[in-house]
Amino acid sequence: MKVVILAGGFGTRISEESHLKPKPMIEIGDSPILWHIMKIYSFYGFNEFIICLGYKGYKIKDYFLNYYLYKSDVTVDFTHGNQSIVHNQNAEPWKITLAETGLESMTGGRVKQVQKFIGNEPFLLTYGDGVSDVNINELIKFHKSHGKLATLTTIQPTGRFGSLDLSEKQEVLAFKEKIKGDGGWINGGFFVFEPEVFDFIDNEKTVLEKEPLERLAELGQLMAYKHTGFWQPMDTIRDKNYLEELWKSEKAPWKIWS
Repeated sequence: MKVVILAGGFGTRISEESHLKPKPMIEIGDSPILWHIMKIYSFYGFNEFIICLGYKGYKIKDYFLNYYLYKSDVTVDFTHGNQSIVHNQNAEPWKITLAETGLESMTGGRVKQVQKFIGNEPFLLTYGDGVSDVNINELIKFHKSHGKLATLTTIQPTGRFGSLDLSEKQEVLAFKEKIKGDGGWINGGFFVFEPEVFDFIDNEKTVLEKEPLERLAELGQLMAYKHTGFWQPMDTIRDKNYLEELWKSEKAPWKIWS
């Protein structure tokens, strides 16, 4: 299966960094969060990617066009006409299609535009700003087991704040860590789609999470894979700093590769 990654949004809620680069290129450690997402899929053997570009897409193009050199030892020999010699290959075995899907296109519209690169086969899809330790193989196994057109990964987000354990006299008995939300499950990305899903997308203005998914749900063709492990989007600078802290502490749950 090919992996489609939505990487064209403006990232306005993290404008501290997105005014310089697209949100998927904001770094966690020394690498863009987009790279982290690709490493998750690559761990499970999925190495063919289609990246939907939009806002500052040239930054993503520049990164991958030079990726091979970034990851290798190189000798530049100016004595023989500016020759470059690559001594080793440390780059992953990735095949990446960088697709221009428009500055103003919505999520569904971006997916529709890369249909030509996918063909008539099932595919994987996720957002370019969230990481997780979701088991991709188990996700696909679940999708195949129910025979429906679409599967999304659903998660229970952690509450933003910790809480207090109070007595009847309003004494503070203990501090509690951040807990899961109110029991509601939300869309966490990491989709599996059959090619028929393209038929539910009208044009570049179609929002994937609106008409297409809502219609699939109405028809009983959308299933939810419950993931109770780690999941974290990078919507704000607070989120970015949290992910950075996990990475630096070598306790990043999404780092399933060696």
